[in-house]
Amino acid sequence: MTGKIWLGGIYLKDEGGYEIILKSLNHYKNRLKTLNESPELKESGATFGSILNQQARKTVPKINEVIEKIQTGLRDVQILKELEEEKQFLEKALSCYESDINKAEDTGNEYFVKLVGDMVQGRKDLETIKTALNKINNFSN
Repeated sequence: MTGKIWLGGIYLKDEGGYEIILKSLNHYKNRLKTLNESPELKESGATFGSILNQQARKTVPKINEVIEKIQTGLRDVQILKELEEEKQFLEKALSCYESDINKAEDTGNEYFVKLVGDMVQGRKDLETIKTALNKINNFSN
């Protein structure tokens, strides 16, 4: 073997990492769909908001595609290997979920609390997110 093997696929399938990844992707999708309600967007002004909404409309189908790849990959390991190409996208979804949990805790803002939903579970997910961010960046030697 000449190339390194992406261990993130093993984490997704064999270590149950797909659960936090799917949860983060769905959270990211909900975040993008409710972008107009975001306190950050309301503070940024109309022009910037328009650009973000355009990007959000392009990103939601990509999230659905990655979710489908993961679900298919749980049955077909070859598909999971293709997810290495989506590594940065997975990181973005995990980071978005992590950030929103922290904002909900730190600010108590209704938007973030509602978006996260179960705050007790959200706090528990913070450690799992850190593990996932680490594991999806691992490669064999």
